[in-house]
Amino acid sequence: MTTRPFALDIFSELQRADPVDPSREHQVFFDALEQARLADQLGFGCWWTVEHHGATRFSYSSVPELMLAAIAQQTQNIHLGHSGVLAPFEINHPIRVAERAAFVDVLSGGRLELGLARSGGTEWDAFGVDPDQSRAQLRAALEMIPRMWTEDAFEWSDALISIPERNVLPKPVQDPHPPLWQTCTSPDSFRMAGELGVGVLATTLFAPLRTLTSLFDEYAKGLAQVRPAGRFVNDQKAVFTFMHCGESRQEVLDSGAAESALWFVNAAPEVFRVPRSVWIDAIRGDLADNDPGATRSVDSDEIRGEIDLNDPVPVIRLLNRQLSGETIDPEEALDVLEDIESVVIGDVDTCRRKIEGFRAIGVDRLMCLMSFGYIRQADVLRSMRVTGKRLIPELTG
Repeated sequence: MTTRPFALDIFSELQRADPVDPSREHQVFFDALEQARLADQLGFGCWWTVEHHGATRFSYSSVPELMLAAIAQQTQNIHLGHSGVLAPFEINHPIRVAERAAFVDVLSGGRLELGLARSGGTEWDAFGVDPDQSRAQLRAALEMIPRMWTEDAFEWSDALISIPERNVLPKPVQDPHPPLWQTCTSPDSFRMAGELGVGVLATTLFAPLRTLTSLFDEYAKGLAQVRPAGRFVNDQKAVFTFMHCGESRQEVLDSGAAESALWFVNAAPEVFRVPRSVWIDAIRGDLADNDPGATRSVDSDEIRGEIDLNDPVPVIRLLNRQLSGETIDPEEALDVLEDIESVVIGDVDTCRRKIEGFRAIGVDRLMCLMSFGYIRQADVLRSMRVTGKRLIPELTG
């Protein structure tokens, strides 16, 4: 039986949770470049970035293609992943997506991995997106872009968009084209990715691995009736997770990684103005179906919903206490997160065990968010070095 290759990747939000300070705001980009250079040296497989607009302290990644172009010039081997070009046409016209992605592929010598996402919340509001059209536009973009890359005379016409004949340039370096991916959160989206023959970019947050396993089953159903959007099937499964690896438990405690992971989950609904219940239900293992209304923006008083300080799920209880203004003890936070199999925060042995858990359910790439919340740059780099020295040689390849 052939074992599929496994990779540890880096996932970056370009996050700066500190209060806004112009000098520190700019530093987030230079810190990320330093991280990317180190990731390349240590043997991480791919640097994944995101696309967000007006996300304040949560993400400064509003021009991800420019960031990837900069990283391309400062690295040699690491792949460059866009884990979510926002696919609604009002945000990114498919021609522009194909052009910019191909440019990064050329500049990097063929290291691009392209993923698309539906977006939601305030980003739909900012660009005037019709939520009811967002899934269909995502599917159409995934079908159009590989044709733009491989055809000299491309044209398209359907109920969503009409594009007269064009030769979309530049063409990518990779032959026939870079791998395609789709950001997936619901069972419907996993099936759709399988049907299109594109890789899945999944998010765990604090959800149990059994939830991922059930979503992978939906992906397999889609693959069983695949009609590839591109010239080949990319059936890889990549999963986002929080990761902070220390040589000792005390080192992890001192980093504040556990409290920062809690901050991340509490901040996201506030920043994107979506119901917090969507995130909390996912932690419980209750996944929303393909309902555009679930990720529309809502009024401020609708975001938080019920805050139960005695919730039976320990991590939800901690999240609620933090959101209510309580200072969370670092020991308590780490104790709770160490019990969650999908959160890779701990010493080397703990991280190794949890990564093996992901491998056991068929994950091909683990997208490690290492710079998040209030973690200092020095601690991010230290965690990366520990991972590169102690885990990458043993677990990847």
